Amino acid sequence: MEDFEERALDLAPHKPRCWFRYVDDTFVIWPHGPDKLQDFLNHISSINQCIQFTMETETEGHLPFLDIDIYRRPDGSLGHRVYRKSTHTNLYLNAASHHHPSNKQAALSTLVHRARALCDQDSLHAELVLLKDVFKKNGYNNRQIYRVLNRRPNISRPEDKPGSVAFLPHVGAIFNRISRVLSRHIIKAVGLPPYKLSNFLRPVKDSLGLRTPGVYSIPC
Repeated sequence: MEDFEERALDLAPHKPRCWFRYVDDTFVIWPHGPDKLQDFLNHISSINQCIQFTMETETEGHLPFLDIDIYRRPDGSLGHRVYRKSTHTNLYLNAASHHHPSNKQAALSTLVHRARALCDQDSLHAELVLLKDVFKKNGYNNRQIYRVLNRRPNISRPEDKPGSVAFLPHVGAIFNRISRVLSRHIIKAVGLPPYKLSNFLRPVKDSLGLRTPGVYSIPC
């Protein structure tokens, strides 16, 4: 892809102001008008017939890119915040579900970490207020929400790491008692979530696998 990009941009009669790619998603700022933008799209799609591009342009000052909503501020600069599709339900691991408390804590901490990583200073407060409401709708109480919103990053040290790890089914108080016994022997217990209904059902699709035996190669 790096070789493709270099050739495509070198041969382009008009070049974007910036070109940022993550895997197969590219963010571009184009200063030459919509007509030349369509010409540029046709150009990069003509370099290799196996590599074809589609395009999504800014709408009402917003452009989603990966999990980020990039928006245009009144002064013309760009801001960024968390992006959610219109079909997003805000349903996460419920507080009443039969999972280890650390699993529930991790679900909330991940969302808070994402907010702080993706939001600019203008958008962070509104995102945290939204997450607080989302956590309440998923059954978490004020104490749990306060703890996750005010938690400091955990910096682990080599001496803090356990000697071994045991993966055990999470069965309420039994798991907690076993965890305390194992911790005395420097063994960390990790609770496995219960089986879902899909684990007991046969898959509805047949596994394709490799259709014919042999050595598979990808020409470069």
